[in-house]
Amino acid sequence: MPDYEVLAIRYAEAFRPVADLFMRPAPDLPPVCRIDYFVWLVRGGGRTILVDTGFGPRAAAERGRTLLRSPADALRQLGVAADEVSDIVLTHLHYDHAGNLSLFPNARFYLQTREMEGATGPDMAFAPCRTAFDIEDVTAMVRHVFAERVVFVDGDHDLAPGIGLHWLGGHTRGLQAVRVHTARGWVVLGSDALHFYRNLSEANPFPGLVDLPGILAAGRRALALADSGDHLIPGHDPLVLTLFPPHPDVADVAILSRPPNERVLFDER
Repeated sequence: MPDYEVLAIRYAEAFRPVADLFMRPAPDLPPVCRIDYFVWLVRGGGRTILVDTGFGPRAAAERGRTLLRSPADALRQLGVAADEVSDIVLTHLHYDHAGNLSLFPNARFYLQTREMEGATGPDMAFAPCRTAFDIEDVTAMVRHVFAERVVFVDGDHDLAPGIGLHWLGGHTRGLQAVRVHTARGWVVLGSDALHFYRNLSEANPFPGLVDLPGILAAGRRALALADSGDHLIPGHDPLVLTLFPPHPDVADVAILSRPPNERVLFDER
């Protein structure tokens, strides 16, 4: 089984009220906290796989986010041309995970069936349900379905030896994690099953969700898929860049396939 390299690439940031980030009060945190936006690169065994595609300038301007760089530009710095990316896993279809689709003209997209159903079905008739979805991104994905560029996944799926996709739900109907075999064991890209480590360790989830018990169960399932708490990666936590070794040549890139600089302080099985 290959040992893959796994990189977390920070491409944007925002500063948001702490009440936007945790369902219950977190009085020990400052009133405004930084949230980071990542895409992830998995490579090895002759494969290069991108996990999520981020957002672009339009979404950044509309939503008050600070776009630090295009994910495609960061990939180029890492030796990966956007038109050479053949496989993209979309953990879900929220604007910050499924924009920029036109930058990857030769990719096939792996998506949970129930995510597509949620993003195009009756849920979207309600404004609170569609807030984090971008109609242009969803429409682009529909076009990719018609172009036969989408691989639909139902539940769990082996994408390649040592790379598995696992339905989690909770945050969206079809949220999925990516489990990757590395030299240090099984690393799980939990995406928005936990935005921050504290969402899981304190059972205090991010408020954007479709199912409260579902998001709590999603975090626990993601942790169970990982070799330890050190192997579970949240979707938006700035701690990722300080816990894990930095890439030697490209800024704001953490090497998740190497051990963290310090232990993650939870392991709830």
